[in-house]
Amino acid sequence: MPASPPSTASRSSGPATSAGTADPVLRTESLVKVYGSGDTAVRALDGVDVRFDRGTFTAIMGPSGSGKSTLMHCAAGLDAPTSGRVLLGGTDLTSLNDRQLTTIRRDRVGFVFQSFNLLPTLTARQNILLPLDLAGSAPTAEHFSALCDALRISDRLDHRPAELSGGQQQRVAVARALITRPDVVFADEPTGALDSHSGVRLLEFLRAGARELGQTIVMVTHDPIAAGYADRVVLLADGRVAGDLVEPTPDDVLAAIRPLGA
Repeated sequence: MPASPPSTASRSSGPATSAGTADPVLRTESLVKVYGSGDTAVRALDGVDVRFDRGTFTAIMGPSGSGKSTLMHCAAGLDAPTSGRVLLGGTDLTSLNDRQLTTIRRDRVGFVFQSFNLLPTLTARQNILLPLDLAGSAPTAEHFSALCDALRISDRLDHRPAELSGGQQQRVAVARALITRPDVVFADEPTGALDSHSGVRLLEFLRAGARELGQTIVMVTHDPIAAGYADRVVLLADGRVAGDLVEPTPDDVLAAIRPLGA
């Protein structure tokens, strides 16, 4: 488990629609997702309104079955909501067909998964550049070098995943998510498979990416210490927003999630 992040002097809570002052990069409006039908129907999301502003690092937390993974999948265009809207900038994802969604996910959304999802036959360099190769684009040398230097993987670019540590593989996955300069990056339990030291370094980089590079990051996690690295924590329970913490400590997060049964 990562070590506790530095404490923040000023901490407060606010509604889920008021994190930041800029126009939101991503927002959901009355988002509903129902699985199944009739007596067996499960309402995974029940009218979720939430926004994510540019340059913010947000953690989504809640008990098992609260809807946090479903919210991420719908917001990322990986799953279609039953009703409501997902707006990425001025684009309504719920109005797009499968081909258009594929293009959006390739060009404007980055993903970091717990299992890394690196292709074993490709080198680290090739894995990082894969999204650009699929889009028929080329990276700028400056951006590629800066990204690899910041993640401390510049000396491992010619190695395949099996030749990398777990922490190095995860950092390659982060570089791949950021190489296209996406509007938003979704991270699904990104520290779950890492040791404590590697987890801390990854969380520190994600926080720096938001604060210094203006990257918008949305992380699903069950770990209150990991959530303490975020600028903001959105709490879910029974498919609804149950709280919104700004600049929380791990203790703040623990106190907020206990009544939810997490």
